[in-house]
Amino acid sequence: MERIEVTVNGQVRTCDGVSPHTNLLDWLRDGGLTGSKEGCAEGECGACAVMVARPDGPDGSRWTSVNACLPPALAFDGQEIVTAEGLGSAPGARAARQMHPVQQEMAERGGSQCGYCTPGFVCSMAAEYYRPERTVSTAGESGGAVDPVAEGQAPQETSDTGTSAVGEEHTTDHETGPNGFDLHALSGNLCRCTGYRPIRDAAFALSTPDQSDPLLLRQDSPAPAARPTHSAVDGAEFVRPHTMADLFRLLAKDPEAKLVSGSTDLGVEINLRHSRPALVLAIDRLEPLRTLTVGADSIEIGAALTLSEVERGLNGRVPLLDQLFPRFASRLIRNAATFGGNLATGSPIGDSAPVLLALDAVVVLASADGDREVPLSEYYTGYRQSVREAGELVRAVRIPLPLAEQSAFYKISKRRFDDISSVAIGFAADLDGGVVSSIRIGVGGIAATPIRARRTEEALQGHPWTQSNVAAAAAILATEGTPIDDLRASARYRSAMLEQSLLRFFARTQDATPEVAR
Repeated sequence: MERIEVTVNGQVRTCDGVSPHTNLLDWLRDGGLTGSKEGCAEGECGACAVMVARPDGPDGSRWTSVNACLPPALAFDGQEIVTAEGLGSAPGARAARQMHPVQQEMAERGGSQCGYCTPGFVCSMAAEYYRPERTVSTAGESGGAVDPVAEGQAPQETSDTGTSAVGEEHTTDHETGPNGFDLHALSGNLCRCTGYRPIRDAAFALSTPDQSDPLLLRQDSPAPAARPTHSAVDGAEFVRPHTMADLFRLLAKDPEAKLVSGSTDLGVEINLRHSRPALVLAIDRLEPLRTLTVGADSIEIGAALTLSEVERGLNGRVPLLDQLFPRFASRLIRNAATFGGNLATGSPIGDSAPVLLALDAVVVLASADGDREVPLSEYYTGYRQSVREAGELVRAVRIPLPLAEQSAFYKISKRRFDDISSVAIGFAADLDGGVVSSIRIGVGGIAATPIRARRTEEALQGHPWTQSNVAAAAAILATEGTPIDDLRASARYRSAMLEQSLLRFFARTQDATPEVAR
């Protein structure tokens, strides 16, 4: 059995003898790297954030921030990680004990108070600092730091505002500084001292990396290739299959094996519910699960592509997904989470299902016998249950083309970002001469599974898109599903939000609706 090794801050460390249930954070801290902290153990606070080199095309890599509290340490076999301790002391980067520019700005601008969250903020900020697409405005190209106050430039809010009770109308809802820093990169980092203003100032003061910065130069080379991994410790196994055939063979041997990609769900089960699966199969680097194909008739998204990879790969081709991404957890989670995992877990409050239902998506299931396709509307059979059989896994999600002319996603939650939805709803409609030629409505949070609002669709299909017709259909939508009272919302509130969401969707389509049909 080959040694299991991870490169951390430029030094190779062994993972031999590490349990499959030990997460990356605990392994790092056991090894003396205690900058990363455990705050929530479920990926909501970012105190544990680190950077990992991820693929960015065939010839490059990208420093990506992830939560260390969720994925198994063994999942990083052969990979490269940088923690807050390594930023200012990367090999050949700078003189000993000299701080990284991100650390320097955080210190000078008072971005650290109690300091508990600071290393996580620094790692998320550094990943954004090195983001290839980030550009600094002309005022900041002299090589020094950009001070948004001194330069007289206000941060740019790139979309309109809204409230968490009704979701967002437009695509990004990002606040971008004059240095191109997307503040949403820090959406998964929580400061309990409420020191957000100086943290933002530090982020917006960063200039471009020095061209000799080794962490910047590292991105010009490919990320480490995936390699087969096998570890058995204390009766539990972790395996990274080399091929799909290997994966299916292992699934046939143990149908109860847990498949893990980003581990944003399984990591919580292990940390908080003390789940201890006997066999964990890592599928995140299997190439057949990491395809993104845009064809004439459909878009196919591989099940193991992270949401951030999908967002970059599609580059605005699917407006409804662009509305989903900013409201789906945080950037730290989206850097690890996948559509395949979100659908496979079968949660009735998973944010992707309502949007994919509205897009009329098809789930591609793979097994040793080949692929089969199931409409997402027919995929779920009960609470966290689906038509997926033993030995099958989600290989891809396929979205048919052309897309609907009008679409919207609304997420009703207590917080604007990084929260569990009370109700999530996706709309996709085509209007022909002011008449609804097609409409699909996907809803989550109101039944044991995500559902299509069929009765509401039938009430609108083929009818004029008018205020009175929509109001009547909205009353029907309020009765769809079986909403319940729980800690997130009451059944009455959920029903009211369903009704209001359709009225809001109607309002936003008015500019595209012929006057005669109003």
